[in-house]
Amino acid sequence: MKTAFAGIFLVALLATEAAAFSQTEFHLQYGKHKNPFSAATQQTFVFTVQQAAGWKLGDSFFFIDYLDDDERDGFNDRDFYGEWSPTLSFGKLANRELRVGPIRDFALIAGINVSGDDNVVKYLPGLRASWDLPGFLFLNTDLTAYIDDNIGGEGGAPKTDNSFLLNVNWALPINVGSLSLAIVGHAEYLGGRTNEFGEEVKSSILSQPQFTWDLGKVVGAPNQLMVGIEYQYWLNKLGTDEDESTAQLLVVWRL
Repeated sequence: MKTAFAGIFLVALLATEAAAFSQTEFHLQYGKHKNPFSAATQQTFVFTVQQAAGWKLGDSFFFIDYLDDDERDGFNDRDFYGEWSPTLSFGKLANRELRVGPIRDFALIAGINVSGDDNVVKYLPGLRASWDLPGFLFLNTDLTAYIDDNIGGEGGAPKTDNSFLLNVNWALPINVGSLSLAIVGHAEYLGGRTNEFGEEVKSSILSQPQFTWDLGKVVGAPNQLMVGIEYQYWLNKLGTDEDESTAQLLVVWRL
């Protein structure tokens, strides 16, 4: 674990250099979320701050969610969850293109996931392949370790064995006449594992595509205000037997 943390710290330290570009967004979402430990669903409000940034040797993506639902049951009750994934581009390090077929670059990725009430900390060191496909603003496939650093016991979510995660993330703008649409999101597979009590934590699939319309373009402020829906499909949510399929109203304000 120390070696993985050192690698993540190195990439994160490099990524704190002045950004070549950055884009910050604020998201408001409202819809039904399932508590996988009780199978109950509640209307849930999610406020997200996220930023994508580029620097001379890679890029960085960060977000933090604030979640609150209408039931005080210990799940999504004024909680937060965040991820940060800085990368180090092999092509930029070599100062030349490292294209292999439709793959335009490879990168070292160093992720960290944290949540509040559950005291969850996960490290995700791994590799990224960035694809060059027609129409896509970006399309990445990330294969990372999923290294547990939870407190465990009575202090939050139980500690688990380490695992792996495969993540596909993309942005696909679509123009239909005068309409500016987009499909942005990710889909991931997280391998199964066992927790500190010997219980199975099942492998899971999470997909969160966002379908948006550029409302700002209609009022003379293009690429600043988007509305639409986020569809969330979660097989074996949080490693349980419960599945989730829900659509949420979505508003995005982009700086």
